[in-house]
Amino acid sequence: MPPPDKFEPLLKRLKTSADSKSAADGLARAVKTNGLTSLADREVLTTITDLLKNKNAAGAVGIASLATVLGPVVLPLVLPSLPVLIQLYDEKADAVRTAAQAAVKAVVGLTPVEAFQTVFQVFVDELKGHTKWQGKVGCLKEIARFVDLRGQEGKDEVASILGTILPPIEATLHDTKSDVSAQAVKTVTTLCLALPNPDLLPHIDILVEAMRAPTTVPATIKALSNTTFVTEVTAPSLAVLVPILTRALNDRSMEVQRRTVVIVENVCKLVRDPVIAAQYLSPLLSAVEKIMTGASFPEVRAFAESSHKTLVSAGASLDIVQPPPRDMEKETDEAELEVMPLLPEALAVPSPNDETAPRTPFTPMFAQTMRYSARLVAELVFRNALIEADDERWVRCFGVFVGGWMPDGRAAAKDLAHKARSHFLAIEEAKKAPTIVADATEDVLVNTVFSLAYGALLLLSHTTLRLVRGRRYGICASNGSGKSTLLRAIVDGKVENFPSQDEVRAVMVEHALQGEDGSSSIIDFVAADKALSKVPRPKIREQLLEVGFDDERQSQSVSSLSGGWKMKLELARAMLYKADLLLLDEPTNHLDVASVKWLVDYLVSQDNVTCLIVSHDSGFLDNVTTDIIHYESKKLVYYPGPLRAFVDKVPSAKSYYTLAATSVRFSFPPPGSLMGVRSNTRAILKLSKCTFTYPSRKDPSLIDVSCALSLSSRVGIIGPNGAGKSTLIKLLTAGHDKEVLEKVTRVLTEEDKKMMEKEWVGKTGEKRKVEMIMGRAKLKKTYQYEIKWRNMEHKHNSWIPRDDLLAKGFTKLVQQFDDLESSREGAGSKETNGPAVRKHLEEVGLDGDIAQYNEMSGLSGGQKMKVVIAAALWNNPQVVVLDEVTNFLDREAVGGVAVAIREWGGAVCIISHNMEFVNALCPEIWNVEAGRLTHQGKAAIVEDAFLEAKDKAKPASRLASRKASPAMTPAGSAAATPAGSDVESGKATPNSVIKKKKMTRNQMKAKEERKRLRLLHWLTVGGPKPDSDSEPEI
Repeated sequence: MPPPDKFEPLLKRLKTSADSKSAADGLARAVKTNGLTSLADREVLTTITDLLKNKNAAGAVGIASLATVLGPVVLPLVLPSLPVLIQLYDEKADAVRTAAQAAVKAVVGLTPVEAFQTVFQVFVDELKGHTKWQGKVGCLKEIARFVDLRGQEGKDEVASILGTILPPIEATLHDTKSDVSAQAVKTVTTLCLALPNPDLLPHIDILVEAMRAPTTVPATIKALSNTTFVTEVTAPSLAVLVPILTRALNDRSMEVQRRTVVIVENVCKLVRDPVIAAQYLSPLLSAVEKIMTGASFPEVRAFAESSHKTLVSAGASLDIVQPPPRDMEKETDEAELEVMPLLPEALAVPSPNDETAPRTPFTPMFAQTMRYSARLVAELVFRNALIEADDERWVRCFGVFVGGWMPDGRAAAKDLAHKARSHFLAIEEAKKAPTIVADATEDVLVNTVFSLAYGALLLLSHTTLRLVRGRRYGICASNGSGKSTLLRAIVDGKVENFPSQDEVRAVMVEHALQGEDGSSSIIDFVAADKALSKVPRPKIREQLLEVGFDDERQSQSVSSLSGGWKMKLELARAMLYKADLLLLDEPTNHLDVASVKWLVDYLVSQDNVTCLIVSHDSGFLDNVTTDIIHYESKKLVYYPGPLRAFVDKVPSAKSYYTLAATSVRFSFPPPGSLMGVRSNTRAILKLSKCTFTYPSRKDPSLIDVSCALSLSSRVGIIGPNGAGKSTLIKLLTAGHDKEVLEKVTRVLTEEDKKMMEKEWVGKTGEKRKVEMIMGRAKLKKTYQYEIKWRNMEHKHNSWIPRDDLLAKGFTKLVQQFDDLESSREGAGSKETNGPAVRKHLEEVGLDGDIAQYNEMSGLSGGQKMKVVIAAALWNNPQVVVLDEVTNFLDREAVGGVAVAIREWGGAVCIISHNMEFVNALCPEIWNVEAGRLTHQGKAAIVEDAFLEAKDKAKPASRLASRKASPAMTPAGSAAATPAGSDVESGKATPNSVIKKKKMTRNQMKAKEERKRLRLLHWLTVGGPKPDSDSEPEI
């Protein structure tokens, strides 16, 4: 304890001397030398507080000196003086005001960002209770200065609590004192600039002006309506937007209402968190409903109805119950109770009467410090800031305040902070720890705590991975959650504290062959694997035989294998690795029913191998898993038992069993039109008694196959791997897929090029050579083509009938142009700008931001599958062939695809081993086995479409055809399309011609007028171009 005369002269000088700054600095240095206990023992803090109450400038100077000299450790002790210091802003004496302002700046400067809300509450209370304008201006300035001092960290902190702090400050925008309102504008602008939404940042000034002056709301809405919102909308953005949108919805102007409901809908689509949507968007619901039912303009009502649906789907509700506010006192009590045992006995003394009672702070002043730091600890725990990277935050929120009371303050601060963080991390891990059944014989293969991130996205946060030998774990989560990323991180050794490959042999099995040499034989391909160099060739052969590769198939090239056999090859290689941990990523993709059963039996028989499985096949997971690992709030949560037991415990996971139980909605674009097809049950593609053999094989792949498709077809194509399913589809569609122009069947050979060199002799005897086809037009029931002649101007182009071109050998040239025209019919009306492509991808379930800003290499398997579906539908096809479309899609997405297929107006062929998916959608089944096709179920084809022309019965009436086809394509002519008829083969089917009665002159004039009106409507509205040669059916 220092001698009394060291403090007493300094305290006396502080009270009486004009040089109070020198005395205050001396007192602060003396306290730093003798310890913080001298603040109470020598009544230093009491003296300074009394001076403040007497409105003496020396008190403010003393607070400033303590904060400057002692640093953050004194913050909990001087913070209660903040309201008194703010009141001194109103004093007339310049010295008092200046000293108070300096003291407030010093105290606020010590405050960590995590304590901003605590300090802010002091300023808000003063704004509400202060009657003089000087204090209000001072509070507003300090709030803005606090944000500016902390840089980006301060902005992030402000953004996280903007919904709480903005309303009370917004009230000062309307203060009658111009100085207050002007400073309020500056402060609110500073706060709003902390918004993490780049779409709103250019509009901050007009948003603040709309808060200040409600009359400017219409102009603000107009500016916002011209903004394209693409960034995710979070709570801070909604805190700013919702009050302004509420005012605009109540505006009397129909134009303002129309713009506002559109903005509301656009914003809602970018709110991903349903909890945030319910909290912030629910107040908009009643105003939108009022417009939806009471707006005088039908257009505004329609926009309001659409906005209302989006609000409800986002999570808004009139019956929403707002979550209760946090009980900070309770959280602080709990945090203090946890940290007290971590302190040295010099700071936390045991109870003299009860040894089991919690320890207490050794002095009242230290108790004040502990209360403040415990509140900040509670905040850190609430924010889940518990990983090692958060140590610095624990130092400034806990270590510096408590460590300052110890001799080696700086070292003690770091040690205490680390100890406290580790303690609360252990508590959090215990809450999320897997359910462990005591078993002395249990062999724990892996037990580690880790975090997982992909780029800037945190997927898992300090969670536990615990795997037991011989158990089979199924990982369940939505697409993009990081399931495959976790498996890849394990096999790449990027999971913290995971055993090395020498300790635990982890092998990845995914749907991709690890090699590029597809020309080598299967057994040579496996033997070439460096990891299997020590495995004898007979052992490799034996393992391949076990998974179904007989000697003949082992000698085949890898490139000849179907998708299912390639997955079997990967599984065979994995078994040769003798893995301790088998990582299976969608192992049932492309496997037929027999192969899936074999895989289940094999995995179940492996008692010493642990399996970590990612699969969306509910039947497979139910049969093979012993445990389910579920992603929940960036944690791995363990559920013992198979999938059905998991669904019983987590009802929201019922979509793993029921396709209809899905919240995901896909929307397929309508199919393009087919001229001449008036009924959706008429065959548009068909094969008749087809036998096909690949050039490199002796045996035919398909034998005597007959089948057909109509627009209403829903066909499931099933069969074992390699049975000929894909071959059947290629023949039926003639290779007409997105890359059709690159197909070998369309590429001009040398023989075709020689044909182009032959001279064409016209009717007049003039010789010409064909250069290219320029256009196509209808010619009765077929087509004629505009031919550009070599070395001749366009004015000499000729129109040649299709049959003449085919007879001359220009078949491929005609087919190329037909493919181009078919593509144009689908894509001609498509916009190819960014928003249009983004919307198209969103309609198949891909997140808009991911679609616009992510590269393909960064997408998950399910997200890539959605891109493929979108690409297949881009040209508005009439027929879509989906080959194993359920691969990589989660159950929610599979349900969305199923609903979209059910509602689509075109033909759908589904090749899949997922019988649940096929049976739910396809009344017609084509079973391909050993090259032969067996029809099952009900075909959606009119029977006479398969008959030859000479055997055809009288066609059904047009009226009956319309009734059978509620969503037919526009009629172009009574004839079939070239693909549907035998025009290309030169065997066009003649139809009976019904002679029509000749029209009168008035009827012909009326027809021409109708034609003109149809063309005018098409030019104005758009859509399919009207056919000028035929009238629409009545």
